[in-house]
Amino acid sequence: MTNFIPIFPLGVVVYPGELLNLHIFEPRYKQLISECHEQKKPFGIPTVIETKMKDFGSLVTITEISKVYDNGEMDIRTKGERVFRILEVIKEIPDKLYSGAIVNYPDTYEQGNIELMRKVMAGIRDLHKLLNVTKEFKKPDEEIRSYEVAHHIGLSLEEEYELLGLLDERQRQEYLKRHLAKVIPMVAGMEQLKEKIKLNGHFKNLPGFDAI
Repeated sequence: MTNFIPIFPLGVVVYPGELLNLHIFEPRYKQLISECHEQKKPFGIPTVIETKMKDFGSLVTITEISKVYDNGEMDIRTKGERVFRILEVIKEIPDKLYSGAIVNYPDTYEQGNIELMRKVMAGIRDLHKLLNVTKEFKKPDEEIRSYEVAHHIGLSLEEEYELLGLLDERQRQEYLKRHLAKVIPMVAGMEQLKEKIKLNGHFKNLPGFDAI
């Protein structure tokens, strides 16, 4: 299935199910949001990395216009719905300030591996413990999807985008597991380094060494 959608390129990755708040201030996007809200139509947020718009993004719906300012700027709430891939960018649309794109919607197979997700969640908790971060996940581990935790493990924008392009939940779970296996030892090493630095300048009670 392909269709035309208005697009709002941003330097973020939005995952299906994610809630995203935006402040709208550019005239072209004020027009886009006003029209989408009036017509109850979604729009697309393709990811921009290093000033280049990527092929993948997420279709989002406007759940609320929270505030409209005197100058027409807006605070809005949106929700990610599904992943799209851009087939063609339409830069100029008659009577519109914004651009659009012809997109299709690849299947993002949602059936993951329960045991693998439990390992991912255990890794996330280990990472958060090292960082002294507290986050509550309101579902049992086996019901959580990769999209729901991807922003909570320190992925770079490029890595978040790579995850968006993985179209099978098991691949996404494996990607998160590999990232955690790489980053947890690094963070643990930093904690050890911090402890060593704290000791500098303090009297140390060290055992003597008997030379042979």
